[in-house]
Amino acid sequence: MSSSSLSARGARAAATPMRIDHAPFRDAMADRYHPTHNPSGALPLNIAENRLSWPLLRSRLEEVMAAGEVPDWVPKYASHRGAAPFRVAAASFLSEHLTRCPISPDSLGVSAGATSVIEMTAHLLADAGDVAVIPAPCYPVYRQDIGNMAGVERYDLVTYHELSEIARGPTLSIGHLERARRDIEASGRRFRMLVLTTPDNPTGAIYPAPLLEEIADWCMARGIHLVVNELYGLSLIDTSHPAIRQDYHEDVSFVSFARLMADRRSDYLHLWYAVSKDLGISGFRVGMLHSHNEALLQAYENVNLSHTASNLTQWLLRAVLTDSAFMTAYLRESQMRLTESYALVVEGLRTLGVPYVPSRGSLFVWIDLSELLDEDSEAAELSLWMDLYRSARVLLTPGVGFGHTKRGCFRVVYPSVTRDELEVAVARLSSWVQDRRDTTA
Repeated sequence: MSSSSLSARGARAAATPMRIDHAPFRDAMADRYHPTHNPSGALPLNIAENRLSWPLLRSRLEEVMAAGEVPDWVPKYASHRGAAPFRVAAASFLSEHLTRCPISPDSLGVSAGATSVIEMTAHLLADAGDVAVIPAPCYPVYRQDIGNMAGVERYDLVTYHELSEIARGPTLSIGHLERARRDIEASGRRFRMLVLTTPDNPTGAIYPAPLLEEIADWCMARGIHLVVNELYGLSLIDTSHPAIRQDYHEDVSFVSFARLMADRRSDYLHLWYAVSKDLGISGFRVGMLHSHNEALLQAYENVNLSHTASNLTQWLLRAVLTDSAFMTAYLRESQMRLTESYALVVEGLRTLGVPYVPSRGSLFVWIDLSELLDEDSEAAELSLWMDLYRSARVLLTPGVGFGHTKRGCFRVVYPSVTRDELEVAVARLSSWVQDRRDTTA
């Protein structure tokens, strides 16, 4: 297929896959594992979806659709910042369950998914050629999210090399930020944004509140926008679980960045959230920006038309998010199921002697299979990744694209399959690792 009829942008897009594991994922889904119909089929553990509690939420959504009368505002144009009734419901939900501090509906901008929110934020806060610093390893598609429309460049800030260095949490310091600032400014560019994810993708680490305060004050003093992504803020691991508590040497509780934002009231502090991960409904495409920067929110409303979420979706979610009793019970059950699946994976890794980062939240386990590499290179990592997929039919996310220096690291998305399927995947991974070790012994 020729791309000569496209713009230069279109030709680049046609030639550039969104992510390196996208084609293998399509292949895996076409040959999906089934215990009886396709027992040798593939088990994709690479896409950040939480499927563990969907049956619970589906039942509640079906009740709303069966009993609810669709209001008159749904078929009409609503505020481009998000329909007012939904923003009221979202603010109430966030205040009760995530931020634990009051959130005003007027501080929210709503778009069609987290990707749209990230793209909009980068577009409105930075100019083309500006730099967003993101601690590595980090979500690979950030590069496109901030670059495709806004033209913002991603700077991967490496603060450690071995996984053991972050067993107790993030190693990011003011010294690291100063080093990045000097490097960026020496190249003639502007350090415009710092993006932190807590709980982190892919390590599951949580940024302690005192560290966030220190970083926020540093950013504010230099006119750098600090954006904290809390996409996994309600996907927390119960670190007291008997199967995993040995991995945690100190208590680190998740504290929403919104509390610090409420104290500082700065134009340079912002928060991202979406319902896709914590509620396991990526397909609903609803993301949110929370900010006290009134100019940003006005700009958001003025240019968000092409990113607005469907009013029907906002209405349906509004009914669920305002059911406080259901949401409390759902989130409790969801976190229990996440913990059980997480424990299953790390028990298998511990038995194998495979290094991993003890996660405190998110949907991921970041593991180190570097011992199995033929050489310390990107090509060897990709070869190892495809060997695991072709031999064991288990698809992980390779470390390529996460911006880190350590080769041979992979992301395991443990709630993307049922617990029974996860047991099969862990058994296959174990056999494959042992076979590779025997081959190279």
